[in-house]
Amino acid sequence: MKATTLLPAVLGLASACAAAQPAIYTLEPAHSFVHFEVLHFGTSTSSGRFGPISGEVTLDRAAGRGEVSLRIATAGVDTGLPVFNARLRQADLLASTEHPEAYFVARNFRFEGQRLAEVRGEFTLRGVSRPLSLHALRFACRGDDTAEVCGGDFEGEILRSDFGATFGLPFVADRVRLVVQVEGRRR
Repeated sequence: MKATTLLPAVLGLASACAAAQPAIYTLEPAHSFVHFEVLHFGTSTSSGRFGPISGEVTLDRAAGRGEVSLRIATAGVDTGLPVFNARLRQADLLASTEHPEAYFVARNFRFEGQRLAEVRGEFTLRGVSRPLSLHALRFACRGDDTAEVCGGDFEGEILRSDFGATFGLPFVADRVRLVVQVEGRRR
């Protein structure tokens, strides 16, 4: 094989190997939040968000695997009403003083072809850990001037009583809908 054909072949192989490596993404604070909704007295929905959240995601699309590690500051709850935010931070709900962070860690990713469809892991709130599945409402990647950026919206549910946050039951529903909005930049 001639050197003029060997070099492009070696560079092509090296590029293919690099593409097959897992990619690590650091969450972008301006685009990473956890939104929540809970039924209030059977008549309306109370909602808010936590954030920005921090963390990183490792994604290996070729192998159909990944890892995620998210940190959520519980004192960062924002409903748009300062008095309600303060109430949610109290010991019988989020317990923000005793448990300043909640966590989501996962190593079980389900792909449909190249599309990330679900992430299953463990959610920890108030020092209690429970399984949590997050289904991808959307997920996509794009390139910009400096790096690849991937993100999406993932939906799941928890029962707040599973974590000891029982104040207001049954008037304020036990079931809490979560939408985790993330965007990460490849390192």
